[in-house]
Amino acid sequence: MIKQIFKQPEIYQLNIPLPNNPLKNLNCYVVKTAGGNLVIDTGFNQRECFDVLSQGLHELAIDMDLTTLFLTHFHSDHIGLVERICTDKTRVIMGEIDYQYFTKMMVGGNKQEFKKRFLQEGFPSDDLNAQAKINPAIRYAPKNEFDAMLCKDKEIFYIGDYAFECVCTPGHTPGHTCLYMKNEKIMFLGDHVLFDITPNITAWPNISDSLGDYLESLDKIAGYDINLALPAHRKNDANVYDRIRQLKQHHAERLGEIIAIIENKSGQNAYEIASQLKWSMRGKNWSEFPIQQKWFAVGEIMSHLDYLQERQQISQVKEGQTIGYQRNKQKK
Repeated sequence: MIKQIFKQPEIYQLNIPLPNNPLKNLNCYVVKTAGGNLVIDTGFNQRECFDVLSQGLHELAIDMDLTTLFLTHFHSDHIGLVERICTDKTRVIMGEIDYQYFTKMMVGGNKQEFKKRFLQEGFPSDDLNAQAKINPAIRYAPKNEFDAMLCKDKEIFYIGDYAFECVCTPGHTPGHTCLYMKNEKIMFLGDHVLFDITPNITAWPNISDSLGDYLESLDKIAGYDINLALPAHRKNDANVYDRIRQLKQHHAERLGEIIAIIENKSGQNAYEIASQLKWSMRGKNWSEFPIQQKWFAVGEIMSHLDYLQERQQISQVKEGQTIGYQRNKQKK
């Protein structure tokens, strides 16, 4: 489905299906100008995504030789089709931090660190191996590394006469990047701000405080003058500044819940803590969660634990092969 959402320049939203995925869809944005085109994000490297994206680009008469592809971050539902839709003349732009992190993940170093942390945090080894086989982030990623022009925070590039500012918003990934059109007051948000689901914030290898980075990035976006906020998934039918406040409140409440669980019983790991929290899973209890959702949940709890450690509110304790946590005494 193609929907025009802005007249000058022409901006269209393509609804790319994400089959059997709770995200439901990817909002791929296409900007058409007399001086070239811009496509933002692609969908998974999956037949259903490719068919819909290809058809949409065809209907909009998008010549990929005359098009720039901007990738907001390295998650596979955003970069999966980069190799399949680009030509030798397509300009690909991606944030420098995320591109470099992605290439390290491709060679396996960060993947092993990721797995090690989950095992230390109590995630069952068999479940961890099982989820890796079904994880769409792995199954539907690009098959190879790809070339890209790397952008830094506040860098500006042009499509025709229109300026696009790269806004680095680390948190959801280490170098997630939004795009801002100052004159039009439009912000392409990627997964940084979503309106009817909460972006997943996980603990990334070699990143000390993903949640702290994310909260700072929310404040950063709140400082922009935005009339039209365009997220990468689902709807955008709320005020972006109100939504930023809601997201900050959500994480504040989650931090409070985690502290209460640790105070109730010291030494618990992230897996044990996650099992005691409330999640939006239609009434299912922890034992009924799909393995993939447990993986996302534990990753998110790990980022909150890192946040609390950075602020010296909790500290780690060793429990055999796993890591547990205890509440630090608060100074009076």
